[in-house]
Amino acid sequence: MRGAMHEATVLYDRDCGFCRWTLAQILAWDRAKRLRPVPIQSEEGQRLLARVPEAERLESWHLVTPDGAVKSAAEGFPGLFSRLPAGAPIARLTALLQGPSSVGYRLLVANRTRLGRRISQERRDRATEALDAHERAARAAAAA
Repeated sequence: MRGAMHEATVLYDRDCGFCRWTLAQILAWDRAKRLRPVPIQSEEGQRLLARVPEAERLESWHLVTPDGAVKSAAEGFPGLFSRLPAGAPIARLTALLQGPSSVGYRLLVANRTRLGRRISQERRDRATEALDAHERAARAAAAA
């Protein structure tokens, strides 16, 4: 169930420190709480990604809209950024430049372990706490 305030679900790799940290930064930008984080590895994550081949689920992040549409990796950038304050120009740019956006995303993913090592354990722990708080708030809103 989605809380009324959420417009999309962001599925992420819970075991990736860089992924957790990056999503925590995006959620800090999401002051209107339009995005709801859900780990890909969770039961809900697996259900939401049922149409995505299992081998591809952890290869990228995914944006799931209320109608059940799934956009993955760079293809999800326009929908993600359009939901963030002042993100419309980035959304348009990533929609127009899908090729370069995809190349950039693939480079990022190929180096996420190396990049993750540059983020202190303290920052990764704070990111995990922030994601946990968002998930608790989303569950509470859905239950209300």
